[in-house]
Amino acid sequence: MRILAVRLLATTLAISLNLSLLCMTSCTGNEEHKEIEKKVVMVRDTAEYFLLRPGVEKAYGYSHAVKIGDEIRISGAVSMDEEGNPTAIGDMEQQMKNCYEDLGKVLEHFGCSFDDVIVENIFTTDMPQFLEVAAYRNQVYTNHFPTGSWLGVKELALPEFMIEIELEVFKSE
Repeated sequence: MRILAVRLLATTLAISLNLSLLCMTSCTGNEEHKEIEKKVVMVRDTAEYFLLRPGVEKAYGYSHAVKIGDEIRISGAVSMDEEGNPTAIGDMEQQMKNCYEDLGKVLEHFGCSFDDVIVENIFTTDMPQFLEVAAYRNQVYTNHFPTGSWLGVKELALPEFMIEIELEVFKSE
């Protein structure tokens, strides 16, 4: 019981201290602090959605990319034609190239390049085959590589898809 009372007192003191600091910070009339708060709110209020293949994306229920402030999230690109049909069936390298081609179109729409990519996640149904052709990424990322993960998965949206690549981008205005 005594331990519980001590923990409760410590928690109460920590909360009180944090509230006091918050009040002192917000009550000082610091215009710079208030301006920063306004900017954050304004940045988060506006989202720009981009559809690379509007008919396909509406049919499947997703947007290919969303930009909020300086950040852009790009849905996983797969190797498909304008009607959403799989292309380069059975050819991992060509599917990967097709993914990067589509991702490049999305980046270009937002005035970005692969240099602005900070996260790249690759999903593949055949990791050994992907590893054989992964060096192609050196032609995509010529200055630096983003962070990210390579994940072997059982399947993607359609059985013909062997690879899917999603990106996160940071582009300072």
